[in-house]
Parts: sequence; C-alpha cells; structure tokens
Amino acid sequence: MEKQALVMRSGTAQALSVLGTQVRFLCESASTGKAFSLMEVVLPLDAGPPLHDHDWDEAYYVTKGEVEFTIGMEKVTVQEGDFIYAPAGTLHGFHGVSAEAARMLIFDAPAHAGSFFKEVDREVKTPSDMAKVPEIGLRNGIRFVRPS
Repeated sequence: MEKQALVMRSGTAQALSVLGTQVRFLCESASTGKAFSLMEVVLPLDAGPPLHDHDWDEAYYVTKGEVEFTIGMEKVTVQEGDFIYAPAGTLHGFHGVSAEAARMLIFDAPAHAGSFFKEVDREVKTPSDMAKVPEIGLRNGIRFVRPS
C-alpha cells in the first residue's frame, strides 16, 4: 500500500458516532500505508469506551476539557495539554468528566481503529444495539472487559 500526502481541511472529516462520542479521522490508514492513523474525538460528560485492550499502541493528547482514564488498574484525570501513551496490550478505557465536552487527539500505530469505528457508527444506533459492540470489537482486534 502506497503512502499518500494529505491535507485535511478543518471541518471536512466525516463525523462518526461511536459509544456516545464523535470521532473524525484526520489521517486514515490508507494515507499512511497502515503505519498509523490520527483521529479527533469529542467526549461529552460520561461518554467513552469501556475497559479494553488490543494489539496496537495508542497515544492521546487532550486539547480541551478533562478526561478520566483507566490505565491498567490506575485511574487518572487528565486535562488540556496532557498526554497519555498506552502500549499494545495495555488494559485501558476513558470517559469525559468535564461539563463541557472534552476533545482529544488519538494516534494509533499501526493503524487499526478505523474499521471498528466505522462499523460501530454503521451498526449501533440505539441503546439496545450496544450489545453488538463486543462482537464488533472482536472482529476488529479489540477485546472489551465484561463488567463484573
């Protein structure tokens, strides 16, 4: 797969609805030969993915608001300007904790997240559809932890 130069103009990336968040890919895997992808996520209060892990690295940079992360067994609240790195295989999850929606940039390497986000956007439209998420995750290499 050939890498392609890319200019993504503000407001032109398609917005996906994923687990109560809005996800926009600023750089998709097709442009980088699957080396990485970069997305912007808008996290309303309490929205975000449950604990999960996968076989690729992710890095997060908070550009607005506050986000509570669980990394392994540790909880940490991060805010604008803070950075988090979750190596492949690290159990992690996060959700917005500020009254105004938080914003983050998420970098995944090698790129894997796109197919999961697009499938959830397409298939999960109502609260009853949430039961599909763990199966969609498994199809895309994401292992969600079942609540105890």
